[in-house]
Amino acid sequence: MLFGRHSKNPIRIADKEVAGWTYTTCGYCSTGCAIEVGKNARGQVVASRGVGGADVNRGKLCLKGMFEHELFDAKGRGDEPLLRRHLGESFAPVSWDGALDHMTAEIRRIQAQHGRDAFAVVSTGQILTEEFYTLGKLTRGLIGTNNYDGNTTLCMASAVSGYKRSFGSDGPPGCYQDFEHTDCLIAWGSNLPEQHPIIYWRLKEALEKRRFPLIVVDPRVTMFAQFADIHLPVKPGTDVALQNALMHVILAEGLENAEYIAGNTTGIDELRAEVAKWDPTTAAAVCGIDEDSIRNVARLYARAPAAMHIWTMGINQSTHGSDGVVGMNNLALLTGNVGKPGGTALSITGQCNAMGTREWSSCSGLPGYRALEKPEHRAEIAQFWNIDPAFLPQKRGLFQTDIFPAIETGQIRGLWLVATNPLTSMPNTARIRKTLEKLEFLVVQDSYADMETNQYAHLYLPAAVWAEKEGTFTNTERRVNLVRRVTEPRTGTKSDLEIFNELARRFDPEGRVRFPERPAEVFEEMRELSRGRLCDLSGMDHDLIEQRRGIQWPFTRDQREAGEMPPPGGVRLYTTPRSFQYPDGCAKLIPLPFVDNNERPDTQYPFWLNSGRLVEHFHTRTRTGKVGNNNKYSPIPFMEINPDAAVELGIRHQEYVRCVSRRGDALVMAMLTQRVPRDMVFIPFHFFDCVNRLTLGLLDPHSRQPAFKQSAVRVERVADQTAAARLCLEARKY
Repeated sequence: MLFGRHSKNPIRIADKEVAGWTYTTCGYCSTGCAIEVGKNARGQVVASRGVGGADVNRGKLCLKGMFEHELFDAKGRGDEPLLRRHLGESFAPVSWDGALDHMTAEIRRIQAQHGRDAFAVVSTGQILTEEFYTLGKLTRGLIGTNNYDGNTTLCMASAVSGYKRSFGSDGPPGCYQDFEHTDCLIAWGSNLPEQHPIIYWRLKEALEKRRFPLIVVDPRVTMFAQFADIHLPVKPGTDVALQNALMHVILAEGLENAEYIAGNTTGIDELRAEVAKWDPTTAAAVCGIDEDSIRNVARLYARAPAAMHIWTMGINQSTHGSDGVVGMNNLALLTGNVGKPGGTALSITGQCNAMGTREWSSCSGLPGYRALEKPEHRAEIAQFWNIDPAFLPQKRGLFQTDIFPAIETGQIRGLWLVATNPLTSMPNTARIRKTLEKLEFLVVQDSYADMETNQYAHLYLPAAVWAEKEGTFTNTERRVNLVRRVTEPRTGTKSDLEIFNELARRFDPEGRVRFPERPAEVFEEMRELSRGRLCDLSGMDHDLIEQRRGIQWPFTRDQREAGEMPPPGGVRLYTTPRSFQYPDGCAKLIPLPFVDNNERPDTQYPFWLNSGRLVEHFHTRTRTGKVGNNNKYSPIPFMEINPDAAVELGIRHQEYVRCVSRRGDALVMAMLTQRVPRDMVFIPFHFFDCVNRLTLGLLDPHSRQPAFKQSAVRVERVADQTAAARLCLEARKY
């Protein structure tokens, strides 16, 4: 295929000889792009392309999605279960029956000796929703431990907590189509062009059609901040002070929607009393944003016919993460910007199926946004699963970030990790290493045998990857989309659903609890359990989802039977008065006192440490680190530092430096840039044995999410640059 000049130096694109395409959904971030994977006549997977008829991405893919087909044959894949009795010994291959028999025996031994909750399970945001549902049934209904959580606690727990506190339930109320209707957008702690490029493209397309103010709140001059009309470089961890000041201006100047507040909310008097303390002068001294900017942004937002917030980890990964989400919800409720086109508070989720785990995994509750704390919910699920209601706990157990300290104290003796890599992703790596060493039994279930946490596993279970399986994902805007199996699982591996079902047979040999084997049959159970719930998907099935290129919930059986097909985009929550999930139908306006409890820079550690994503990588690089066209852009860890700070330290561009905190140190390449202020450095979080050697990880009191972005460090020049370069290259995982 030729492009450009045909006679001189034409651009050639290799013909990959695709013989057929299979519809599926991208397995990286939460955008939910519809993707087709191509195979040649020999059955080899050779290409990926976007699906033009899908509303989410409309044919486009980012750098990760373009090369996602390379994951099937990426190096490091596991192809047989591995077992060892003690750490320090070598793994030995074991049959699948031997591996699962041993796992079952060890779980039973630990629970018999130390209690049911002494064995913990930590899941992911990466597997299919049908697999999440099945794992929840296995964990809650048969194994019986209450210490069960997902790694989404590291990224979305504050959003979940904030939605529940404000609206009475989890569930993002808006959708991508809101970009096309909004008159003002405030993005909090979100670098959308690098984190979620296709969502950014949707926003940019909307801006090209109709200009509206774009305001980015971020301590760093991100790519998104560079494209914004207004950039507010807030001091780390002070978003709540800024939000209170914006509400102060809105209420003081009478810009609130009094009719909406009276009809749909409670708590206005308490909120008014708190924000009265946060005039722009007071707030400016705390958050670092000048008074005029605070007033200007408050007026732009409140006077807009429709206004929206979006956010990612800059809000969530904070000691005030849940409060920050509540603050955005407060602003939306004060101005009547919930449930209408262009008016919303939309969390931009991190993982491809973080919404699926929130809705169906039973980590924090029970399927379909049911609560363990409600006896009627426990009874309903127990009857559906055919178990004793008394077997279910009466409240949720430990969060992931509390499970690891519980290992230190001996409260938890065994751990099962499903597609998550805490040795890279958790704060304070040195502490996590010591914690993992204390476990009597650690199971790692992952597609890749070389993922770092496997160093501490007693049993490794090789799982099929992404589109070697079939099922659904739910994206940021509540759109359920289908993953069709592109190719058979690698020889020696099993799908996560198969693994869960085989364990279920061992814990329930009589077959008292039904565990369907086909993903479509699992989805049928989910459909039935969703009826009448906020996340109602009873009108969907796998074939219709593929036909419609994804369907947003709620989509009910009654709608389908009446012939009402869902629109391609634009399904919102809370569109009618008093439709929130509290008993009175009202949302809560919640006052937010600001408590500054972060680790702050001082004379010994004078820099804020910030962290975040790169467009070419995903999470802990378990996948993208193996794809050459992703890894070549950022093969080694680096640090952004302000040129003025670098000059004072005698550091030159692209020299290696040590970044040191009270927890440890990390070797990185220094990149001099004005993107960070004088008192801050930025390190991407994707690299093993790097930024999380430094982070403190204080926890949000509501969500238990770590504050990855508020730590203090110092920077030291390395004298022997040659040795530093060698060490940094050797530390590369792939």
